[in-house]
Amino acid sequence: MLPVDVLAVTDPLAWVLVALFGGGALLERRRPAAARYVVGAAWALFAVFWLLLAPFFFLVQNSVVEAALALAGVPACLYAGFLLVGGRDSLFVLSRAVAVMGLVYMPAETIPFVRQLLVEHVARQTALLMEFLGYDPTLEPIADRPAYEGYLGAFHFETADPSHDGIVYNIVMACTGLGSMAIFGGCIAAVRAPLARKLRALAVAVGVIYVLNIVRTTFIGLAFGHQWFDGPYAPYLMELFGESIAWFAIRELPELLVIVDDVAYMATGEERDTAAELGLLEDRPAADPARADD
Repeated sequence: MLPVDVLAVTDPLAWVLVALFGGGALLERRRPAAARYVVGAAWALFAVFWLLLAPFFFLVQNSVVEAALALAGVPACLYAGFLLVGGRDSLFVLSRAVAVMGLVYMPAETIPFVRQLLVEHVARQTALLMEFLGYDPTLEPIADRPAYEGYLGAFHFETADPSHDGIVYNIVMACTGLGSMAIFGGCIAAVRAPLARKLRALAVAVGVIYVLNIVRTTFIGLAFGHQWFDGPYAPYLMELFGESIAWFAIRELPELLVIVDDVAYMATGEERDTAAELGLLEDRPAADPARADD
């Protein structure tokens, strides 16, 4: 176990990061030189954020993968800040995306009341779909997760063994799909493009994620509760459709590919123009500044 509560540090730090990334976005138009340093500092602080979370993922969450990804994020964030301060202004798009992602995700992560509303809503929708399919699990308050204790989000499944207390499946934040919605929503909101196209891409992406997530939680709950599988196959249901969602968003908003190009440059050092390579901008008229959403 960790000697200190890391989340007591990283949660407030996350709000500071949202403020810095968002403040840099506001400065970008009028004082781009100052904005580079504000957002560059935000990227450096973002590296500290991931460095603090790495031992939490490894020692508390017992997730080697998440710990490794957090450690990989440290040099990536430092490099992004270095490139932005050095004049790679296209990284302002990714920086704005991070700010919006934080505004979407952090209230549910850090405010118990918001988290409870979201978790219980997903649990109710999951219960309705289970009932529609002919199953009747008992929905009870969560009892074995301190952060979620008392939330109406635990499905209890009876077993054939009378000596067994049954199987419990909990709905928690990772089951809500909010993380995926925040990623798509942040990227779509960050690009400068006509508002109508952004709203179409957002509506489809968030709508599809929401529906697929309820299908996923239902399938995982039934598979776990009725012990259909011995292996961890069910959690990957929504990921099977992730590429399709991403392709629709990119097809509707090829401007999103500037983020892909920046990430590719950070990884390889090679400049790319993926939108031009795929021919996605050829049938788009130039954005009208009077109609573009900033």
